[in-house]
Amino acid sequence: MRSDERQLSLFGSSLSWSLPNLFSQREAPGMQLYDRALLFAIISLISFGFIMVMSASMPEATSLTGNPYHFVWRHVAYLMGCALIAAVVLQIEMHSWQQLSPILLLVVGIMLVAVPIVGTTVNGATRWLSVGPIRIQVAEIAKFAFAIYMAGYLVRRHQEVRENAKGFYKPIAVFAVYAFLILLQPDLGTVVVLFVGTVGLLFLAGARLLDFFALILTGAMAFVGLVLLEPYRMRRVTSFLDPWQDPFGSGYQLTQSLMAYGRGDWLGQGLGNSIQKLEYLPEAHTDFIFAVIGEELGFLGIIAVLSVLLFVALRAIKLGNLCLLGDRAFEGYLAYGIGIWICFQTVVNVGASIGMLPTKGLTLPFISYGGSSLWVMTAAAMILIRIDHERRLSLIQAVQGKVK
Repeated sequence: MRSDERQLSLFGSSLSWSLPNLFSQREAPGMQLYDRALLFAIISLISFGFIMVMSASMPEATSLTGNPYHFVWRHVAYLMGCALIAAVVLQIEMHSWQQLSPILLLVVGIMLVAVPIVGTTVNGATRWLSVGPIRIQVAEIAKFAFAIYMAGYLVRRHQEVRENAKGFYKPIAVFAVYAFLILLQPDLGTVVVLFVGTVGLLFLAGARLLDFFALILTGAMAFVGLVLLEPYRMRRVTSFLDPWQDPFGSGYQLTQSLMAYGRGDWLGQGLGNSIQKLEYLPEAHTDFIFAVIGEELGFLGIIAVLSVLLFVALRAIKLGNLCLLGDRAFEGYLAYGIGIWICFQTVVNVGASIGMLPTKGLTLPFISYGGSSLWVMTAAAMILIRIDHERRLSLIQAVQGKVK
C-alpha cells in the first residue's frame, strides 16, 4: 500500500506547488490569501473517496478482472488527473472564464451532439466519448460549462432578467437544447441537476416570481412526462416507493442498499468489513458508495461525511454572497451555481441510496469512483479557491491603496 500512498500524495504535492506560485504575494497581517479551510475540506473528501473506493471496489474488481486493485489503480490515475487540473485551473484568472463562457458552452454542445453518433456505450447507455484510453462523460462537463455560461449571462443581462420575460427565457432555451442532447444518451439525472441549478440562479438573480413559478410548473410537468414515456424510468419511480414488493427484481438494488445501512447501525462494521459490497449491492463503488460508507462507518460516519459536504456547499454560497456585495457579479453567481450543484447532487445521490428518491445514476461529489465526475468536481472546487483568492487580494489592494 505504500505505492498507493505515494501516488495519492501527488494531488497534495501538486497543490503545494500551485498555491505558492498562485498566491506569491505577501499576506497582510491576519489575512490569508485563500480559504485554507475550504481547500482542506476538498482534499479530505477526495482522499476519503480514494479510501472508500479501495474498500468498496475490490470484490467486484476481483470478479471482473482477477485483480483486486484494478479500480484502485484506475482511481490513482484519476487522482493524478485531478492534480494536473487543479494546477491549471488555479492559474486561470476569473475574467478569462467570463470571456470564454460562450465558447466553452458551444464546444461542450458540439461534444454532446457527437456522443450519440460516435460515443461509447456502457450498460446500455451511450454517454462517453473515448479519447485513446480515456473515456469522458460529456454530461459532467456540461454541468460545469452551463454554470459558467449562466454566471456570464446573468452579468450581461441582469436587468433584462429582472424586468421582462424575454431575458428570463433566453437561458431556458439554451438549457432546453442541452437537455434534449443529454436525454438522447439517456441521462435524466444530469438534466434535473442542470434544471435546478438554472432555476436557483435565476431566483437568486431576482427574476419575477410569475416567470419563476411558471418555469417550475413546466419543469415538473416535463419530468412527469419523461418518466411516463420510458418504462425503465417508471419502474425506478414505482420501485423506490416499495422496493420490498419485488426485492429480487426492480427493488433489488435499493433493498441491498437499505440492508447495508441497517448493518451499519451507529458505529458501523469497521472499514473494509462491508458484506453488501461482496457483489450483493450493484454499483457499490460508484452510485451507491454512500451505502457502503453507512455499513462500514455507521451513522456517525455518515454524519461526518455529510457535514463536510455541507460545509463545502455553504462555503460556496457564502462566497457568492460576499462577491456580490463586493461588486464581483460573475464570480458571485458562479460560486452560487457551484454551491447549488454540489448540494443538490449530494441530496439526490444520498436520497436514492436511502430510498427517499428514485435512482438517478448521479455520483457522490468528490467521493464516488469515476474520472469524469472527479475531474469536473475538482475543477469546480478549484474555481471556488481562485474566486476567493481574487476577492481577498482585491481587499488587500484596496487597504494598501488607502494607506498610501
